[in-house]
Amino acid sequence: MPRMLDVSDEVRAEIGDEEAARLLAGESAPGSYDCTSCRTPGDSEQERTSTVLFIGDETAVLAFAHATCLPSQVVQVTEEQLQGAVRSIGAVGAESQQQVPQPHQPQYVQQPQQSQQPSDLVPEQAVLGVTSGLVLIQNELHPALVVEPTAPVARPGTFGSGDDFLPLLIEQGFMPLTELAAVPPVLHGWSVLLAAGQLHAVLQPNPNGGRPVAWWQAHQPLQVTDGWRAAANKHQQVLMFAAPVGSIGRQPREDLMRDALDKAAAGGKLVAAALPLAGI
Repeated sequence: MPRMLDVSDEVRAEIGDEEAARLLAGESAPGSYDCTSCRTPGDSEQERTSTVLFIGDETAVLAFAHATCLPSQVVQVTEEQLQGAVRSIGAVGAESQQQVPQPHQPQYVQQPQQSQQPSDLVPEQAVLGVTSGLVLIQNELHPALVVEPTAPVARPGTFGSGDDFLPLLIEQGFMPLTELAAVPPVLHGWSVLLAAGQLHAVLQPNPNGGRPVAWWQAHQPLQVTDGWRAAANKHQQVLMFAAPVGSIGRQPREDLMRDALDKAAAGGKLVAAALPLAGI
């Protein structure tokens, strides 16, 4: 039976017209699956379903998601990250993903509180701490990521004791906040990759054009709560807040995190943006 599959042009270019036709005809696509984003059941015979191709160094993995959770797209990851993603997806069910014979392989990047340095932004001594939580704005809960480096961030190619973390982000389009009174504007071109029910990466535009590249990548999948994931799927975006080292700290509760965010904003030490899900 034909499937209600969305196969984007970039996915089709990677897997080929023949494989795309087999998917659409229902020959190689599962009827039921577990969404690689929200991890709840889906049915490609009854509802629109996206094909998401994760590409790594040697192979590729094709996963399926509700079209309302993720668009059909290609996501580039490292081989090591891909293997972790395969294990994560495989734990949900083998029918939710399949290996694609191809000289590439999708990879996910995630990490519970610490992250790798963002490309061309954080020097070697700085590591980003990333914390997820829900933030109440205008009587509605929004999924948020709070990013704070462990050391001052210098502008690439410069040396000194200054901290250019916020200026660099402002140059990328993040907005300075003096209070958390409204949802910050959407920063198009940036996005948050939520796959297999976990947080994998923050993506930024590729300066050379083409697919987005990772600004932040986690070493291991970052676990998020069911409430956070539900809010992300509802709004189809995540609020990212960033502050210089020492401004927020590791807060054990969301109310304490909100207090720290308010203080950082009042002190002129907070920037933010709303980032769409999954690179759109």
